[in-house]
This record gives sequence, structure tokens and C-alpha cells, in this order.
Amino acid sequence: MRARLDALPKTEASFIEPMECLSVSKLPAGDQWIWEVKLDGYRALAVKSGTGVTLFSRRRKSLNRQFPYIVEALADLPEGTVVDGEVVAIDDRGRPDFNLLQNFRAEASRIQYYIFDLLRWKDRDLTRVPMVERRALLKSVVVIRDERIRIADYFEAATKDLVCRARARVRRDHWETKGQRVPTGKAERRLDQISRQSRTRIRHRRLFPRTARL
Repeated sequence: MRARLDALPKTEASFIEPMECLSVSKLPAGDQWIWEVKLDGYRALAVKSGTGVTLFSRRRKSLNRQFPYIVEALADLPEGTVVDGEVVAIDDRGRPDFNLLQNFRAEASRIQYYIFDLLRWKDRDLTRVPMVERRALLKSVVVIRDERIRIADYFEAATKDLVCRARARVRRDHWETKGQRVPTGKAERRLDQISRQSRTRIRHRRLFPRTARL
């Protein structure tokens, strides 16, 4: 894998704007798709340059003041690296909680950053590398000691099977915690569907093209 990285073109690490989403009427099927658990957080790209780490929102606004402890935790990234991920608050059951995240100052101890993509590594441009290969590289080369930084995992399953299982799980969880049924369609919101090649993303029945990467 190191040889693969050394062969990639060099590009200075900087903010990479996430692509806008496109509506879809039906979830695609086929083995070219993988799945991630929906994190219910703030999308954030971390850029490590010669001046340090900057945590950017999807609109290129710095999040360093809001989440200085996440910026500090990302200090282990080598210079010239860009990772894509999500800032998430974790509740007492170990699940993402968007309400806690909105109170991020009071809930700082619950805030974590989940990395799900590696776009630059030591100024090597990975955006033309297939997404599943980038994920393998992410797990291989990104080593961060701080427990506030996590590497998001993915699943491989048939679209129909996984959505059915998710619906059953969400209904069961809501019966246990709230004693009420989940409206039809809510289950899909717990999962993101992603292209194996290009990291095209489906969320809330919407399509996020995210590589070639631009």
C-alpha cells in the first residue's frame, strides 16, 4: 500500500468541497454498494497543513473554536493530510445523539470525530482511487492515539435485506425506549448507502456523489 501511495500525484492539502446531493426515487441495488451507519452529526473535513489542523464545515467555515478538543486530537495526522468525517455526540447507550451535539459546549466529553474517508495523505491525492481502496488505506496508515477520533466502518449486504433488518431493529428499539411505533420509512435514516467505486452516498433517499471525487 505504501508503494501505491508513493505513485499517486502530489497535491497540496486543502479544503475539498463536498458535492451536493441529487434526489433519487429508489435505493440502488447491486454489489457495487456498501453501507455505513448514519451518524447524525456535523459533516466536517480535517486538513493538516504546515500551520496545523483546521476542521472545516461543509460550507468551508472553521469549526476550530467550537471543537478545539477534536482539533487537538487530530494532531497526530501527518502534514499534507485531508480526511472527511463527522463530528458526533455519543449518548449513554453508545449511540449518536444530535440533541447532545447541539449542546456541544456542555457535552464536550461526549463529542467524537468519526473519519470515513481519506482524501489526501502527505500531499498525495487519493480522490481518483476507488473508495473501498481508500478505506483500506485509511485503516492502514491513519494512526491516532486519542480515543475521541474513530474510524467509521462499513457493511456489505443486499439493499433489501439490510433495510428490512434496519426497520425491524428501529421498531424494536422504539418499542423498548418509547413504547411507540416508528413511522414507515424512518429506518432508512439510520443507514447510508455508498458506492464501492466513487463513494456516491445515499442518505434520506438522496444521492451524494463524492468521488472521482470532483
